Amino acid sequence: MKIEKISLLHEQVTVGLPDVRGREEILKVHSNNKKLDKDVSLSVIAMRTPGFSGADLANLMNEAAILAGRRGKDKITLKEIDDSIDRIVAGMEGTKMTDGKNKILVAYHEIGHAVCATLTPGHDPVQKVTLIPRGQARGLTWFIPGEDPTLISKQQLFSRIVGADLWGIRNHHWCSWGLTTDHSNSKTMVTMFGMSEIGPWALTDPAAQSSDVVLRMLARNSMSEKLAEDIDASVRNIIESAYEVAKNHVRNNREAIDKLVEVLLEKETVTPRNPP
Repeated sequence: MKIEKISLLHEQVTVGLPDVRGREEILKVHSNNKKLDKDVSLSVIAMRTPGFSGADLANLMNEAAILAGRRGKDKITLKEIDDSIDRIVAGMEGTKMTDGKNKILVAYHEIGHAVCATLTPGHDPVQKVTLIPRGQARGLTWFIPGEDPTLISKQQLFSRIVGADLWGIRNHHWCSWGLTTDHSNSKTMVTMFGMSEIGPWALTDPAAQSSDVVLRMLARNSMSEKLAEDIDASVRNIIESAYEVAKNHVRNNREAIDKLVEVLLEKETVTPRNPP
């Protein structure tokens, strides 16, 4: 007979996601019985996988081993590691684009991310740019995050708006520009971190993040109309400043962008010559 002891006190223990050192130790455990190529560095993999749980890291190494086996390799190489990270983060590899016009548009879009990010101080370095579709994305630009992505400065947030949230080249003929940001980083700077002319205060009521619809409505109604207008103006100023920085980067480096697009169209995936 199975006897179960039922307690009236239910304790919930929250286990946070591992930091970079924790991820490296977890990777060591899950790579013990696997042959790794000499170029594979667990510390670099740990840096590239912020937000990964222990299960994600185990899945990464198992997926890399499966890919190596399918490709007839006796060791896991960087290629298998890269493909496994891409699959976990962005989804399964999709069908490659055959439409030349769309492929050019996506190439300019992704190179735009990479160039604007690289030229803006504070942004994470580019890891690679690819035209290989994954999930809902037609192309992807990958960055290598810092040691602790939870610690971020005002300049880093601004650089992310320039390099990732905001990118406006619609095509290679410069027919139009547009804002493609969801305002998340700029609004965070203003309402949560006090990084605006309004002042160094958090302006978001915790109830506004509640799952309760009524609490969210009450929190929204508690904000004065003047403060709401000031927040909108501050967010707009940040976005417009970032937009000007992005446009200047592109205008001043148009020839280099065109050449990079040509290389990307030919190779489909490009990486920096001297990766970080």
